[in-house]
Amino acid sequence: MSITLALGAALLFGIGTWLLLQRRLSRLIIGLGLISHGANLLLVISGRPGLPAFVEGAPADPDAYVDPLPQALLLTAIVISFGVTAFLLAMAWRSFVLTGDDLVEDDREDRRISRQQAVAPDEEVADTERSEEARAAAEEGTNPEEWTDSAFQEGSSPAPSGNDATEPEL
Repeated sequence: MSITLALGAALLFGIGTWLLLQRRLSRLIIGLGLISHGANLLLVISGRPGLPAFVEGAPADPDAYVDPLPQALLLTAIVISFGVTAFLLAMAWRSFVLTGDDLVEDDREDRRISRQQAVAPDEEVADTERSEEARAAAEEGTNPEEWTDSAFQEGSSPAPSGNDATEPEL
């Protein structure tokens, strides 16, 4: 029985993964549902047969009882997968209403980056934020090599590194 459930879970994972790789939102949602059902089957398999808990006249040996943790995890996984599926269905419906199709289009930024790498595969594509700030610094006359990385992470203007740099206020 456990082998059959394990094979069923593996089959659900495989078909779900194949559907996730498709370009239609409806297939993506079905694939995610199949993967969540496969995970639920794995949680069922992780439990073992035994006596139900809280039965009068049952033996006092705790090894005879079923472990309740996989059951609790299974119920939690079902609720979470239901919520995620409902959210994805709402988003797919909104996308269908706006575009009239459930086909996922390529990202324009990904296409631009792939074209740049195809033209110059040995050169790294510059980060747009750093290149724009370097251009602005060149106009101001500051040296971008002296900037600290914390200035980029916090979204503030770049501060020169060294003793005269001011610490950001928290």
